[in-house]
Amino acid sequence: MMRLSTPPRYKTAVQRIARNWGLYLLLLPSFVLLIIFAYKPMYGIIIAFKDYKNSLGILGSPWSEPLFRNFTRFFSSYQCENTIRNTVWLSLYSMLAGFPLPIILALMINQIGAKRFRKGFQTVLYLPHFISTVVMVGLLLIWLSPSRGLIGAIYNAFGKEAPNLMGSATAFPSLYVWSDVWQHAGWDSIIFLAALSSVDPTLYEAATVDGATRWQKLVYIDFFLLLPTACIMLVLRAGNLMNVGFEKVFLMQNDLNMHTSEVIATYVYKMGLRNSQYSVSTAVNLFNNVINFVLLILVNGITKKLGNTSLW
Repeated sequence: MMRLSTPPRYKTAVQRIARNWGLYLLLLPSFVLLIIFAYKPMYGIIIAFKDYKNSLGILGSPWSEPLFRNFTRFFSSYQCENTIRNTVWLSLYSMLAGFPLPIILALMINQIGAKRFRKGFQTVLYLPHFISTVVMVGLLLIWLSPSRGLIGAIYNAFGKEAPNLMGSATAFPSLYVWSDVWQHAGWDSIIFLAALSSVDPTLYEAATVDGATRWQKLVYIDFFLLLPTACIMLVLRAGNLMNVGFEKVFLMQNDLNMHTSEVIATYVYKMGLRNSQYSVSTAVNLFNNVINFVLLILVNGITKKLGNTSLW
């Protein structure tokens, strides 16, 4: 009886590359772009530990004394506590509101039997995603204007004075989060719909034979099979927990809501580009990225231990 020969095992990286040179050649452009635009600029991180001066450059600027002076300047400033609190709150609020809704939408869309209605419903949900951030904030300013907006017209119809929601520090987190949910929830549901499309139809047939209701199929088949994908998306969200979008916050920000709208991203912009304190802004941004990295490792470890699902 002939024994099938096993493929040779290449012991070195050079031999493996030589064997799959075509695949590595396809990977090369992406690898080069990653090095140029992601890893090469990382040497600028050392600005956080230097007293940076434009005339001297990054390498020529002297090291700060003490070495972590730029970090202590941020942590000792009166803006530190408020900035970190706003960033964490907006991030958690966005995750609590925006993470489960795409899953619910995907489960709902998957239950729609009429194909034409389903496609039309999906199109309506996806369209807001293609609105630019500038236009989105412009729409909010128009709709919520107390004098000329939709809110103002409704209040005036009842003879009452409309509140200035865009100038309210209390209303800012909800306006930021729920407008973002409305804009992106439909688009974010696509990945969950893709996961549901790969479900084996025989599972539904077997459940029907066993007398399962539509609700039981949704809970015990659809939702259960979405959990691995949901865990991966949760890990990715956790890795960006402290990265509140700069553009939208900055456009919605004004002097009246500054107490709740000042986040790390806007603080870094103001310190670095407006006040030319590049070392301090780099230190704050580095602190932000380190926190994101630690959260990514922790959440990935938790999902791996609980559900055996992780990024690595």
